[in-house]
Amino acid sequence: MYRIGVDACLLSEKVTGIGRYTSEMLAALIERDHDWVLYSHRPTMKNWPRHNVKLRTGNLPRRALRMAWAQSILPWWASRDDIDLFWAPTHRLPRYLPQRIARVVTIHDLVWKHAGETMRPFSRWLDAKLMPEAVRLADRVITVSAHTARDLVAEVPEAESKVRVVHLGISALHPAADMESLKQLGIDRPYFLFVGTLEPRKNLHRLLESYARLPEGIKEGVLLVIAGGKGWGNVDVHAVAGRLGLSDRIRVTGYVGEELLSTLYTHARFLAMPSLYEGFGLPLVEAMARGTPVLTSNRASMPEVAGEAGFLVDPQDVASIAQGLQALLTDETLRRNLAQCAKVNAQRFSWQKAADATLRIFDEAVEERRRKLGQRSPGRW
Repeated sequence: MYRIGVDACLLSEKVTGIGRYTSEMLAALIERDHDWVLYSHRPTMKNWPRHNVKLRTGNLPRRALRMAWAQSILPWWASRDDIDLFWAPTHRLPRYLPQRIARVVTIHDLVWKHAGETMRPFSRWLDAKLMPEAVRLADRVITVSAHTARDLVAEVPEAESKVRVVHLGISALHPAADMESLKQLGIDRPYFLFVGTLEPRKNLHRLLESYARLPEGIKEGVLLVIAGGKGWGNVDVHAVAGRLGLSDRIRVTGYVGEELLSTLYTHARFLAMPSLYEGFGLPLVEAMARGTPVLTSNRASMPEVAGEAGFLVDPQDVASIAQGLQALLTDETLRRNLAQCAKVNAQRFSWQKAADATLRIFDEAVEERRRKLGQRSPGRW
């Protein structure tokens, strides 16, 4: 049995992509027979009332101080807590962990390398510097897709032997309310759906331009619903929609909770996710689990995740996206076939499977650390 430390900083913020991964993985992992210590720079938004889970949190008022905390206070706490293995679900490892502690890092994507122009400049610089360093420090590296694994090995070839692919899972399906409940959001007719943080990488401006190109007879009968919190990059959906004459054809919900999100997925004609780059694309599997078809990009990890349930388009070609939108909005047989494929494809993804695979990787990391230190297996192992 191990004592496992976890960087749980993203559990102190609203749950989005990597934060959802961290939360769901921990919910599955802590059911196993190990002791867990969760570290965060400030109190988490979720409690973990189990005998084998300990929370150790600071009270830093500003997110900007998180990196300094992670490289100083966190390793000191990990040493005092006699951690056997440290897991970083978020691309970066503390540099000064004690040598005896095995370490695993999860790499979700290489946006900084392949779509760096869509990131904040400082974040891009940090990832370019700290992600390769974390990969080199780690005993094992988890990637969330085979595509991300290939990208990573191309960037850090010496890491090839320690990279393992573990797909993400699907969150529990919250009961969906009826379509009538969406009228309070101004959703009063059929719609297709975008889910994600509003930032350049999500390619919203091309999605809107593609929607604007559709024949008027199609547009007047269907809305585009955009669900997600505001990110960086001054992505002003309303301004773009106004310029394209779409102001009355879109609904922007902002960040939504689990129940509303489930309702939006369930009643959508399809999910539109023509991102420029994704390491996995969690909304794809969330939509497919509800039998909702997906329109997504023909690059990066998205074909791998969408499988036969995806209608693939070129994310940099407005005409390609528009053709996909028109096909999915007008061809009911196509939508029905993709919906059937969606539920089958979604069965590939499970947090329980991901947790089992992750624990096997933790075993490998502990053995690798022992080998490096020339140690025999202590009694705890």
